[in-house]
Amino acid sequence: MKKKLAMLASVSLVLCLSGCGTTTGSRTGSGALMGAAGGAAIGSLSGSAGTGALIGAGAGAVGGYLYDQHEKGHID
Repeated sequence: MKKKLAMLASVSLVLCLSGCGTTTGSRTGSGALMGAAGGAAIGSLSGSAGTGALIGAGAGAVGGYLYDQHEKGHID
């Protein structure tokens, strides 16, 4: 039951934050938060939510930064 609740909360958080950000910092931050939520949810299924959250936050921050640079036309 706790795993289902954690997964539902993570999905809700991702959906709420998916439209956030118009600056590099806010897009990178939003990406990090979404990655941390997803990583924690996946990590909790394998027994290490903290490690999953850290890995997800790093990947999300990089993804948010790359998305920002793409939107600005710096990368294709």
